[in-house]
Amino acid sequence: MVARRQKRARVVRVLCVLCLLCVLCVACVGPAVAQEPNAPQSVSAAALNAAIDKLGDLDYATRTAASRTVRRTAASQAVPALLRAVNEHTDGYVRYRALVLLTGFSDPRAKDAMRESLASPNDRLRAVAYSFFERNPDKSMLPQLVAALNKEQADFVRPALVRALAAAAAAGSEDTQPVRKALVAEVGRGEDFFRSAVIEALGDYKAAYAYDAILAVAKLDGPLQDDAALALGKIGDKRALETLAALQRSAPRQAQPSIAAAICLLGINCETHENFMVESLKFADRNIGFQELLRASAAGLAAVGVAGHEEAADALFDVGLPSRDPTRAPVALALGTIALRNTPMMIKILEKRADRDQALSLLAEGFDMLEEDLDKERFFAFARRTYWESADSSPRRALMQTLIGKLDF
Repeated sequence: MVARRQKRARVVRVLCVLCLLCVLCVACVGPAVAQEPNAPQSVSAAALNAAIDKLGDLDYATRTAASRTVRRTAASQAVPALLRAVNEHTDGYVRYRALVLLTGFSDPRAKDAMRESLASPNDRLRAVAYSFFERNPDKSMLPQLVAALNKEQADFVRPALVRALAAAAAAGSEDTQPVRKALVAEVGRGEDFFRSAVIEALGDYKAAYAYDAILAVAKLDGPLQDDAALALGKIGDKRALETLAALQRSAPRQAQPSIAAAICLLGINCETHENFMVESLKFADRNIGFQELLRASAAGLAAVGVAGHEEAADALFDVGLPSRDPTRAPVALALGTIALRNTPMMIKILEKRADRDQALSLLAEGFDMLEEDLDKERFFAFARRTYWESADSSPRRALMQTLIGKLDF
């Protein structure tokens, strides 16, 4: 699926470039990307409703233009229209896209729409709602979320639910003890796909209460060993160093980048372990047939980058920009992950790079592969706000204009 998405994204961009060249040859005038408006726009009710109706259009350009129209509409107009679409539209995909776009306006009415969506038979709506409550924890929702853990089995919905629970458990109040107990139990039961999502969420939310359960998984050979090792690093308990050091001697080659990233995240010899991941990535780039090592090295650098290490993201750009597949796809995915989970740092990095246009193109490929639509919408909202708040002719406004054009939002 990732390969198909990446190929489709490349085809779309090539066609766009060819169309642009044709236009320039005929007209010899006009910028490549329309100038972003300086503020949210007012549109007619008919135009806004027409745009919402096209959010599910099969044509990529049509639905992208529709999303762009909605995003740039003043919140006083857009939010009521989106709420109506979420509740009343006959097209389930339009309802889903409307719910995602609603999150970009930071309107308090979105919470009620999310609560109602938790009971929807539409898997996409439930996934968005769980992701919303991950980022906006609400103690009153805890009993409902814990109850859902026993019945929610949709492959791409359950991980969103788990992350919402992990975020709630991070609050640390007495009310979260049942949540913590339930999540620790999930570490050791169910399919590996679901267990991996649980372990990742517990690591991301520094769940020290799950340390023993995750440590036990890290000590076992198997497909979850590298997930558990990385989660231990994110949790930050230095007792894990003994186990991680033993894994450096015994774990298979493709698990080593995750182990190196974990030790770095513990704050121990980080430069050495970052260099190891970079060299592993370069080795796998030069030598075909090491795809597992390639993906693991990119993912390890992504984890370190999300934690705030700019040099990890810079290394991914340096290796990824001149590369082709199979290297380019996992590197782009890693950079997209950093952009979504540490957006301010990614903006800072892009401001400094002399090869900014190429870097943004690589980042765009990563966005094409990522499934986290709500996280991408949050990123888009951040970029638009930054653009509107930046001074005219400022370097940051120019960057946001280029970013908006490259990522096509």
